[in-house]
Amino acid sequence: MKKYYLTTPIYYVNAAPHIGHAYTTIAADTIRRFKTMQGYEAVLTTGTDEHGQKVERSAHNAGQTPQQFTDVVSREFREQWERLGLHIDRFKRTTDPDHARNVQALFLRCQERGYVYKGSYTGQYCVSCELYVNDAQPGDPCPDCGRPTETVTEENYYFKLSAFGERLLNLYQDQPDFVLPETRRNEVIAFVKQGLSDLSISRTSIKWGIPVPVEGQHVFYVWFDALMTYHTAVLGQLSKGGEPFWPADLHLIGKEILRFHAIYWPAFLMAADWPLPKRIFAHGWLLFENDKMSKSRGNIVRATPIVDVIGVDALRYFLLREVVFGQDGSFSYDALVGRYNSDLANGLGNLVSRTLTMIRQYRGGCVPQAEGDPTIVEQARAAISAVAIQFEEFAFGKGLETLWALLSAVDKYIVAQAPWTLTKKTSDEAVRTLDTTLYTAAEVARIAAVLLAPVLPQSAARIWQQLGMREPLETVRLDQLAWGQLPAGQPIGGVAPVFPRIDAGPAIEKIRALEEKETARQRALMGIREQPTAATAGENDLISIEDFAKVDLRVGRVLSAGRAKGSDKLLHLSVDIGEAEPRSIVAGIAEAYTPEELVGRKVVIVANLQPRKLRGLTSQGMIVAASVEGGKPVLAGFLEEIPVGSRLK
Repeated sequence: MKKYYLTTPIYYVNAAPHIGHAYTTIAADTIRRFKTMQGYEAVLTTGTDEHGQKVERSAHNAGQTPQQFTDVVSREFREQWERLGLHIDRFKRTTDPDHARNVQALFLRCQERGYVYKGSYTGQYCVSCELYVNDAQPGDPCPDCGRPTETVTEENYYFKLSAFGERLLNLYQDQPDFVLPETRRNEVIAFVKQGLSDLSISRTSIKWGIPVPVEGQHVFYVWFDALMTYHTAVLGQLSKGGEPFWPADLHLIGKEILRFHAIYWPAFLMAADWPLPKRIFAHGWLLFENDKMSKSRGNIVRATPIVDVIGVDALRYFLLREVVFGQDGSFSYDALVGRYNSDLANGLGNLVSRTLTMIRQYRGGCVPQAEGDPTIVEQARAAISAVAIQFEEFAFGKGLETLWALLSAVDKYIVAQAPWTLTKKTSDEAVRTLDTTLYTAAEVARIAAVLLAPVLPQSAARIWQQLGMREPLETVRLDQLAWGQLPAGQPIGGVAPVFPRIDAGPAIEKIRALEEKETARQRALMGIREQPTAATAGENDLISIEDFAKVDLRVGRVLSAGRAKGSDKLLHLSVDIGEAEPRSIVAGIAEAYTPEELVGRKVVIVANLQPRKLRGLTSQGMIVAASVEGGKPVLAGFLEEIPVGSRLK
């Protein structure tokens, strides 16, 4: 038996688990179940990343020690995965002592091989992203999240990332499936080709971290620490076949942490001369009604209220069927319930229920003897092959679409055969046709249960039991799945709806109510206190008219707009404000406006800001927009005609 080792990200404890975390972990659980049905000894690791300045500050704000804070949040992740029925083999925390020893071993190995040196750093640092920001000036926003950066000066240990550019490019060239999908691979290659800078891997300004085995008060910077969790979780462990679990066969991650996994992580391992993971797959974001979920927008969705109302398999099906894996996908409660009713209740559930009900009514509750309709048999055999290939490629949506095409064909076949009329006839031909119809439908239900077991484990097991199958579903191997394995004469089990139809209005209302309660519970768990609103600002927050007069606000017209390379949030604008040359302005509004929407639009510009660089682009001012908690930025504009270059007073 071969091993298959896969991982989710090691989730950062500065946020409680939400549907974005659940999406990745459900996908990983699905892959684990699929690989098990292929005959692998599949092992899934997840865990929590618990060090860093952000955690230290959050713990302080919550009135707890960092250890107390991380204990609470890490336990919350573990309990969430249990509630969702996810099969987690290893749950690893970065605060575990054996992990600290393993991180220190990696450091010493890299140091011995000449890839670590001592230096110092003065520059801008984003606490939220745990990211050093090159080319930024004091007060500049982080190019990833837009929050203000902080100026730090400290002694660091550096990793010679610059020494690995050619080796990494050779890796991507020689192993094209090392980074998937292809679009992400191209992003990584483009980033490395720009040139790599050495990477700071220690901090002295914080205490909450793994100590670096050197003199002084150094602790490891988050990525040198967190990435090693994948390695620590299976360190020294062998599969039943005597094969080491490391290297990982798959790291499943979100696209926002691709750089760290596809560039830093293999470089660390190359430096230590340790085996590299075999594949990194970066999926897209899960958007809430086409808007990225974030704490600042207040539009984060939790998984457990959905599970409490319509069940975990309904959520699993929606996420894997609705979203093209690897691309961004939109989530909404209306779409969730709509997909449940159309595909699960009216589709699969209805097919299973009426097929088994007819077997009970027309054949005394026993599977009839027949070979199956030739057309459906051929389509079923093709579906078995296609779904296995599509799941192997992580094309879950395509695999489910293939299977539902088979279910739809059987539905139409049943209607055309009309078994409710055949049962009234006594001719041999009518009897044979009825038996063929019922066996065909029941055998497709059995095949569907097997193929759906990785995606809908609870529901597939119920269908399996209702069919009267004796062997456990989890023991079935996909390479042995074939037509005709439903035993003739087998008594079926009790028939009950697998997916009762849901009334959308009351269900969504209940989910929203539970979501509010869950949000409040998680905020209390995290020690989050309500922040004072702008309306309660004190007199010390007021500025004078002289201070306001220092801000030079101008009317501008957008001449051109495009996305800033390597950023999902920034747009690069060329803006005419009545000067000899248009201004180059970089604005964090890409999630609210497309470049096409902005060309020709009049906007308000802060014209007397010092120029700064973002993503290698010079920004000669700032575009003015309003934003509220939970909403998109909205550009300031004018109802009446106003000349370009006019000053605002």
